[in-house]
Amino acid sequence: MGQIIFIVVLVIIAFFVLTGTFFTVKQQTAAIIERFGKFTSMRHSGLQLKIPVIDRIAGRINLKIQQLDVIVETKTKDDVFVRLKISVQFQVRREKVYDAFYRLQNPHDQITAYVFDVVRAEVPKMKLDYVFEKKDNIAIAVKGELNDAMMDYGYDIIKTLVTDIDPDVQVKAAMNRINASEREKTAAEYEAEAERIKIVAKARAEAESKRLQGQGIADQRREIARGLEESVDVLNNVGINSQEASALIVVTQHYDTLQSIGEATQSNLILLPNSPQAGSDMLNNMIASFTASAQIGEQMKKTNKEIEAKKNNDADGLQDED
Repeated sequence: MGQIIFIVVLVIIAFFVLTGTFFTVKQQTAAIIERFGKFTSMRHSGLQLKIPVIDRIAGRINLKIQQLDVIVETKTKDDVFVRLKISVQFQVRREKVYDAFYRLQNPHDQITAYVFDVVRAEVPKMKLDYVFEKKDNIAIAVKGELNDAMMDYGYDIIKTLVTDIDPDVQVKAAMNRINASEREKTAAEYEAEAERIKIVAKARAEAESKRLQGQGIADQRREIARGLEESVDVLNNVGINSQEASALIVVTQHYDTLQSIGEATQSNLILLPNSPQAGSDMLNNMIASFTASAQIGEQMKKTNKEIEAKKNNDADGLQDED
C-alpha cells in the first residue's frame, strides 16, 4: 500500500515538473520569463524550457499587427460638434519587447490619449467641409505624433485612418437640404436654358417663315404685274388703249374676287361693291391716289432742296466771316 502511494506521489511530482519545465509559445508571440521577479529571458514560438518553481512566465506579448478604434468628439472652427472614428494600426517591435512589456502599463490607453490630443488640436482649426476634405491630413498628424511618442515604448505605428466623420443629426439634415437646394437650383437653370433655346428656335422659325412668306408674296405680285403688263400689251394690239385695258383688268379681277369669296364655305360676311361701275370707280380712285402721291413726293423733294440750299448758304456765310 505504501509503495502505491509513493508511486502516485512520484507521478504527480513528475507531472508538475514536466508541466512546469516545458511550455509552448505561439507563432507571432513573445513570452517573458522572470526568475524570482526579475527578468531573465524572452522566448519566441515553439517548445521552450524553464526551471520549475524558480522561473515563471510573467506575460506574453502579441507581435501581430493590432488595430485600435478611437471615437473622438470635438468642435470644428465653425462651431459644429462632430464625432470622428480614428483607426490606429500598431505592432510591437521584436527588438523592443522588453520596453513594450515593462515600460508601458496600458498601451491602448496611451494611444487613445495621444489620438484625443492630436485630433482636438487639429480639427478646431478647420471648418466642417474641410474636415471631410482634409481627413488624410488629420490621419497623418495622428500618425506622426504617435510614432514620436510610442517608438520609445517599443511600438511601431503602421497606419492611422479616419474611417468615419459623423456631425450632429441636425447639421447633417441642414447639409442635405443645402445639397438638395443646390441641385434644384442647377436643375432650374438647365430648364430655363432649355426653355430659352426653345423660344429662340421658335422665333427663328417664325422669322424664317415670315421671310419666306414675304418673298412668296413679292414673287406673286411680281408675276401678277408681269401678267398685267402682258395683258395690257395684248389689249393694245387689238385696238384697246391703256385706260380701257386697265379698267377691263380691274373689273375682271373684281369679279374673280367675288367668285372666290362665294366658293368659300366658311367665309365671314363681307360687303363689296358689285355694280358695273365698281371697276371704273376703283380704277379712278387708284389713279387719283397715284397722282396725289406723286404730287406730294415732288413737293417733299422741292422742300428738301430748299432746306439743303439754305444750310449751304449759311455755311458759306460763316466761312466768309472767318
